[in-house]
Amino acid sequence: MSVPFHEFSANLSYSDLPADLLAVLRRSFTDTLGVAAVASTTDMAKFAVRGARATFGQGNAGGARVLMDGTLLSPAGAAMAGGFTVDAVDAHDTTSPCKGHVGSAAFPALLAMAEVMAKPLTGQDFAVFLAVCYEISCRAGLAQHATCPDYHTSGSWTAVGVAVAAARMLGGDAETLRQAAGIAEYHGPRSQMMRCIDYPTMVRDGVGWGAPSGVVAAYLAREGFTGAPALTCEQAPEFWEDLGRAWRTVEDTSYKAYPCCRWAHPSIDAVAHLMAEHGLTPQDIAGVDIATFHNATRLAGHNPATPDEFAYGIAFPVATMIVRGQIGVPELAGTTLQDPEIKRISNLVTLIDDDHFTKISHGKRWAQVTIRTTDGRSLQDKPRTPKGDNDLPLSDAEISEKFHLFADPVIGSNRATELEQLSDNFDSLNASDFTRLLDLSLTAP
Repeated sequence: MSVPFHEFSANLSYSDLPADLLAVLRRSFTDTLGVAAVASTTDMAKFAVRGARATFGQGNAGGARVLMDGTLLSPAGAAMAGGFTVDAVDAHDTTSPCKGHVGSAAFPALLAMAEVMAKPLTGQDFAVFLAVCYEISCRAGLAQHATCPDYHTSGSWTAVGVAVAAARMLGGDAETLRQAAGIAEYHGPRSQMMRCIDYPTMVRDGVGWGAPSGVVAAYLAREGFTGAPALTCEQAPEFWEDLGRAWRTVEDTSYKAYPCCRWAHPSIDAVAHLMAEHGLTPQDIAGVDIATFHNATRLAGHNPATPDEFAYGIAFPVATMIVRGQIGVPELAGTTLQDPEIKRISNLVTLIDDDHFTKISHGKRWAQVTIRTTDGRSLQDKPRTPKGDNDLPLSDAEISEKFHLFADPVIGSNRATELEQLSDNFDSLNASDFTRLLDLSLTAP
């Protein structure tokens, strides 16, 4: 018999957390901080901090610093600015079955809440709160996708996980956590993801509003405000039957190799393979045909004018890999959008809406690439799903390399190394060392 989500969340202890779950949480901590470091340099992050400073100043809950910025705001304000910051570079952890991202909301929100706790947290304390946030978010996301006709952003369902975890951090009992979930689900951003894919802007994946929605819901519930039931938690029982016995966080969390939409990744992997296998140069390319699932063809993005359009594109990121051989920090610079050779290759890319790939792209994202060369060859790669998915996981070394690729140029190698060491072992830290991890995470470069 399944345990109700709010009782599970209220009673969870560190000893209940299995080793494979803790491994995921540690990996996500490090990975998210690397993304946050490079994302803190973007216009999107700067605009978000300024907007949050204007509307979410410090109140009687106490001051919380914005992730990788240090600006002191209310917990909701820090969650908002931090959520938009992480979301500014589309490279954070992901869950393919939910078609979204937990860490981009969880870390900005819960690190902000950690700042205002009456008693300093240990790493074990934070691990419990993080586990609650991830697991409730994952299951609420699955339930929402199964019961709503529109494809909603991550912010809509991570708001629920953040609310439950934040209410637990505030000392709420099981019923308070239940009310917080209902408030967050009701008021959370039911933003439609395909709108941002069709018209890419800084609204991105909705976590910049989902994270503070969850924080505010927790404070409201603490004061006696009611909102239950959360329909995704209480009226979709098939997604909660094994709660406490199985962990969707472990089964579904994966990591990105490239800072752009996951739907582009199998095509990027494919062109990287074909270029290397056949010793091709950009001058050899006469055309690139990408057969993929329907929604991915809506990414397109042949001539992006902004980083948002780059993030939600396939053609231009694929061309970037062909020309540069990587999609790293230099490729995130605005000048990349004007690179004439990348633009030339991008306009040689054709996206093909493939019925078979559309049919099988449930929980997986399929694509097949064919490169046509100037000497008349047609080089076809095998059908692929993204590297970084659980069946093709990134190694610990690859996660570390990605972290330093993003973090070192922004915060320096010494700070990045200490941050990696502490985040990769965060649940073993005493209160003093966890406070050090907070300081490294929540101060400006």
